[in-house]
This record gives sequence, C-alpha cells and structure tokens, in this order.
Amino acid sequence: MTKEEIQHLIEAGLPGARAVVRGDDGQHFDAEVTCAAFAGKSVVQQHRMVYDALGGRMGGEIHALQLKTRAP
Repeated sequence: MTKEEIQHLIEAGLPGARAVVRGDDGQHFDAEVTCAAFAGKSVVQQHRMVYDALGGRMGGEIHALQLKTRAP
C-alpha cells in the first residue's frame, strides 16, 4: 500500500474530501483529511468515516494510520 493509494481511497470514499498522506515505509502513515461531511461530527465519528473509506485495510495492508481530521 502506498500513500498515493491511501489518498485515493480516502478521497473516493469521502466525496469532496481532500487528503494529504505521508509515510514511506509502506505500513505506517500520517493523514490529514478535510471534508465537509465531518461538520458536526465528533473526532471519533470522523475517524470512523475515514476507516470506512479504507474498506477494512486497517490492521492488514495498513498497519498504522495517524489521523488528523477537520471540516473546512
């Protein structure tokens, strides 16, 4: 899994989202995700939305993902 693939999955799974993903070892990544759909949601809800967009890859193809989420 590459940072570009993760970015694509997040942006495809959360229409209108903008994701910036960092990480070069293929397993540990940092992502900053901005999405209007996050408005009014708790941080936990926002993170669940991102995990859902990744389609079950957490803990498998993606070992660790540090998230920062926000509404624009």
